[in-house]
Amino acid sequence: MRTPTLAAGVVLVVALVAAPAPATDEVPAWAYNRDDRMPRDRADHLARLGVLGWHRSGVRGEGVTIAVLDSGWRGYKDQIGKSLPTGLLARSARTDANMEYKDSQHGVLCGEVAHAIAPGARMLVANWDADRPESFLDAVRWAKSQGATIVTCSVVKPSWSDGEGNGPVHKKLTEILGDGTKPGDVLFFSCAGNTAQRHWAGTFAPGPDGYHRWSDKGPINGVSPWGTERVYLEMCWSDPDAKYVVEVIDPTTGLPAPDVTYKERTEPKSVSARFTPAGYPQQYSVRVKQTAGKAGRFHMNSLYAYLDDCRLAGSIPFPGDGPEVITVGAIGHDGMRTSYSACGPNSTRPKPDVVAPVPFGTYIRWMPFSGTSCATPQAAAVAALCWSRHPHWSAAQVREYVTSRALDLGSRGHDCETGYGAVCLPPLAPAPRLLVR
Repeated sequence: MRTPTLAAGVVLVVALVAAPAPATDEVPAWAYNRDDRMPRDRADHLARLGVLGWHRSGVRGEGVTIAVLDSGWRGYKDQIGKSLPTGLLARSARTDANMEYKDSQHGVLCGEVAHAIAPGARMLVANWDADRPESFLDAVRWAKSQGATIVTCSVVKPSWSDGEGNGPVHKKLTEILGDGTKPGDVLFFSCAGNTAQRHWAGTFAPGPDGYHRWSDKGPINGVSPWGTERVYLEMCWSDPDAKYVVEVIDPTTGLPAPDVTYKERTEPKSVSARFTPAGYPQQYSVRVKQTAGKAGRFHMNSLYAYLDDCRLAGSIPFPGDGPEVITVGAIGHDGMRTSYSACGPNSTRPKPDVVAPVPFGTYIRWMPFSGTSCATPQAAAVAALCWSRHPHWSAAQVREYVTSRALDLGSRGHDCETGYGAVCLPPLAPAPRLLVR
């Protein structure tokens, strides 16, 4: 654990009588999930984060604005004043301005987690065009213009960087967020991604046929779709003079798979292959050939499918690979990294930064919310509580506080699986209140 160099807060004691703890024994009337164990389970989860004690001390996120950036906002209006706070402000940065274009409540779930931890914080929500980085950046700019000092994003876009924290999108994001020392600078929390078993990184190593050798198994890497959802194979690299071709193969015939859409990007350099599986189970393979430049390091990420040959190290995609963001991985309640939680190293800054426990019980569905998507708004909301208690701190000070107070896991100090440790707030004295006799 590191020792933060921060000024101590000033506490004014009015009366030595603790404020009452919030009720935790009732399921809200609006809840879809009516499991009577939920209130206690949630209270236990908040207590593990150190949050319950801060709530009892009167620190609930007041004065802080959190922006939740996501793609899944179906039905969000029905949750305002319920799992999401009243006064919520929404904006779509998509060209069609449709907040609910995707049949998903992923963003609503992220918002519910953040609101449970920082119920006094103001909330903004936004989405963007999936294939337009400028649309994403516009959403961040809007959030900052509306007073957000914390942004949480649990969506990954592997082709928007080189996998090492570099590229024009990272540069522009850094400029928007600021360096953390000035008023109005923003803390951006990103999920590490659930890509640990769906990623490969290393130096291009061609065989006699010119195709990359993933391992001693040869030039073919198996792709196993989870179901019939559209699969994305995203390859990125750093060398601007290099060029690669990705090919999706039908392993039963050895021929190119039908109905695959290929797309190249020049800034940053990347190539993607997208296809909808013909059925389930349906197996595919991917191979890579270099067509220009010198052999160099590249990353391959698979979304909605596993890679047979994968590598854990450096598996955090954009935006979590950037040094300008706080990257959050996931641990189980046993304190161990979940098998899917992506790992560093990825940039000049140690990655991930911190981890948080999953799953987190939700009132809007029976199935608990999990993944690094769930871990990220937990860390962001913990930062909101910290900033609420210390409103004059800079973004850099809040970042230092969150990482230095984390509960160290694994090897001593930072490690590439659990970062500086699990987010955890220290105990506070109960909130004083006046006695009227």
